[in-house]
Amino acid sequence: MIEDDYRPGSKSGRDTDRMIVISGCSGGGKSTLMAELAQRGYATFAEPGRQIVREQQLIGGTSVPWDDMAGFLEQCVIRAIHFHTLAQPNAGPVFFDRSMIDAVAAFETTQSPVPSCYYRAIDRCRYAPIVFLAPPWEELFLSDRERQHDFEAAAGEYERLAEAYPRHGYLPVILPRITVTERADFIEQELKRRRLWPAAV
Repeated sequence: MIEDDYRPGSKSGRDTDRMIVISGCSGGGKSTLMAELAQRGYATFAEPGRQIVREQQLIGGTSVPWDDMAGFLEQCVIRAIHFHTLAQPNAGPVFFDRSMIDAVAAFETTQSPVPSCYYRAIDRCRYAPIVFLAPPWEELFLSDRERQHDFEAAAGEYERLAEAYPRHGYLPVILPRITVTERADFIEQELKRRRLWPAAV
């Protein structure tokens, strides 16, 4: 497990310290925050799960959480790996709405054994050593066609992720319940403080 005063060392190849995950509670303001970061000029990748649900609904597919959870989570892992491969962190900071850890943490709650290749994906597709977690925020939470679970389920998801990320070598940083502009400022300041990358693009 990494320490709070982590400082990156020199490395060659892809600069994974510039690959930053924003995870946490569904309906906790992640998508709005990602839009704000994109507006500031940062590269961003959307949440795999919502994309997959939207695509499955479009084609009448069954790889959605309420029909085929294992199939849905497999698609989430594959999409997260794809996004990780596409990212170009050496050109500047890249933000990800969730990672394959989110999918694996959900898979661990099912009755099926987690495929070992999922854990290999976590080991090989690394991100910055800290991950920002959006905590449960009931006033923001809304269910919709793509998010059909309730707030209680979303809060349980958050607790699993708060345990899973440290288990896989990441240090969670909890996002405060403040405006989206202030949250984006907080992320820039926190990463600059930890010397993970310059705040300016």
